[in-house]
Amino acid sequence: MKIVAAPNAFKGSLTASEAAQAMEAGISNILPGAVVIQVPVADGGDGLVDVAMKALQGTLHSLEVQGPRDVKVHANYCVVDSLGLATIEMALASGLALLAPDMQDPTLTSTYGTGELIKTALETGATRINVGIGGSATNDGGMGMAQALGVHFLDKNGNELPPIGKSLLSIARIDTSDIDPRIRKVTIEAVCDVDNPLYGPKGAAYVYAPQKGATPEQVKELDEGLQNLAQRIQEDLGIDVRTIEGAGAAGGLGAGLHAFLDARLCRGIDLIFDLVGLHDKLKGADLVLTGEGQIDFQTVFGKAPGGVGAAAKAQNIPCFAIAGSIGKDLGTLHETGIDAVFSLCPGPITLQESMQLSKENIRRVTEQAVRAFLAGKANGNHT
Repeated sequence: MKIVAAPNAFKGSLTASEAAQAMEAGISNILPGAVVIQVPVADGGDGLVDVAMKALQGTLHSLEVQGPRDVKVHANYCVVDSLGLATIEMALASGLALLAPDMQDPTLTSTYGTGELIKTALETGATRINVGIGGSATNDGGMGMAQALGVHFLDKNGNELPPIGKSLLSIARIDTSDIDPRIRKVTIEAVCDVDNPLYGPKGAAYVYAPQKGATPEQVKELDEGLQNLAQRIQEDLGIDVRTIEGAGAAGGLGAGLHAFLDARLCRGIDLIFDLVGLHDKLKGADLVLTGEGQIDFQTVFGKAPGGVGAAAKAQNIPCFAIAGSIGKDLGTLHETGIDAVFSLCPGPITLQESMQLSKENIRRVTEQAVRAFLAGKANGNHT
């Protein structure tokens, strides 16, 4: 029997690779002779570097960069020399998880550290750079990232602005004459799992800034600032970012990567599934297992488990998902490829306890999921 274990990361608890290993342990308890293919996946949020390391046998590097609020942080990135590829996660340099709750304020945070990671990737000789842009603490439209690579954002008096969300409204001119020339020689892909526009009711500020600590007044200010950024990009660079899907990802970093680095915005699961060869690895499988921390109606909208389920359905393979938490509304999840969802929680338990026991719980629940699959298969053979 062939079973594919293709989970996403369980945020704050296990990487996708660790989750896949726990799944294999659970499968082995009931089917020690099964062929288990581990295919950890991601969707543009947390876990992109881990997936590249596992799937592409890359080399892990670490760089000290400016964090979202000036304090230095160490951010990992992956280099695959054979492919000329560097993989970066903006969340590791400019992510919300790097800040204590009382430090979360998207008017004061910056993507500068993400730009430092990109600059270092250029120094490795990479010809292709993938930038995962989920999990941000920022709403600076990519100002910080661009400034780290030589772009100048000037106010009406010609003074350079600090690259934070609060500065967006003050941008009077954008000068790209000093941008790192190596940018023009590489292919950059912004990997995201949302399609929000840059500004407006469904834009970066109104949808995501409150989750990053913004007050209603700050949300309005940031949205107006992103509108100003879009106007300046149009007038100074001749690029229209207003209608690009995903421009609002990571507080407008999607728009910034496209405008300043000519990055292509792509749906995370499409790019990552190609990188890890998921569709080929599914061939001939009897069962597919996926999962992540939360499974709900949103899972079908560009999230890794939903994509795995759809890929399994395309090959007529049953797919089960394992989740730390199951939402009340699963929407069209079952129709789009995930046949059943199993919860990790063994009973009343705190979030902290659940996260501490994630590996053991995934092993235990995986075994039960496989038992359910085998029972259904045996029953089917009798009818």
